[in-house]
Amino acid sequence: MNAGSIKEVREINGKLRYNILRVPKEVQMASGIVVHGKRIKSLVFTTDLAIIKNCDADAVFAVYPFTPQQSISDAIIKHSSMPVFCGVGGGTTKGLRTISLAKDVECQGAWGVVLNAPISNLNLKVVSEAIDIPTIVTVISEDTDINARINAGAAILNVAGGKDTPAIIRKIREIDDEIPIIATGGGDPETIVETIKAGANAITYTPPSIQDLFRTVMIGYRESLK
Repeated sequence: MNAGSIKEVREINGKLRYNILRVPKEVQMASGIVVHGKRIKSLVFTTDLAIIKNCDADAVFAVYPFTPQQSISDAIIKHSSMPVFCGVGGGTTKGLRTISLAKDVECQGAWGVVLNAPISNLNLKVVSEAIDIPTIVTVISEDTDINARINAGAAILNVAGGKDTPAIIRKIREIDDEIPIIATGGGDPETIVETIKAGANAITYTPPSIQDLFRTVMIGYRESLK
């Protein structure tokens, strides 16, 4: 599929499990990243198993704002029906612990590890050499030394620059046109398209909260009783 086109596919749903979370269709414009033989265009950014089991994303981006714990990654990987990319630190959690966590999640079945932006190049290098799954490094600024990250073992870059994400991606593409890029796509179709056109190969999708989803369901229930 060429970038810029969206191909319609036939869809079959169950009687009950039809009301799933759907990644915005614009994500299909991305070229995707092939990991272990599977093409990945969309990653759902969550650790909520209920959402993971009811979302049509290609993979799970399991990164959360606490120190990584093996019990959390094990539960997500064990019960997910799609590949899981696990956060293993890089900010508060670093050094030998990131290496240990990376090896643990690889053994649990993770398809890749995600390291936060503050990770040092030395720490990144040791992690990438310790495991046989892709090492993904988060980029949050245009000032990041991209070549140093790649030389230290970054297999994929994860660009999370808020409104500056497309600009950061364009800067990366001036330096390296081949490195795979995952990026946040924002909350609207136009931003997703802009991010893909800037050079992102895959998009992370942040789903609504369970509370927001339940609110919609309850409104429907109340309306049906009127």
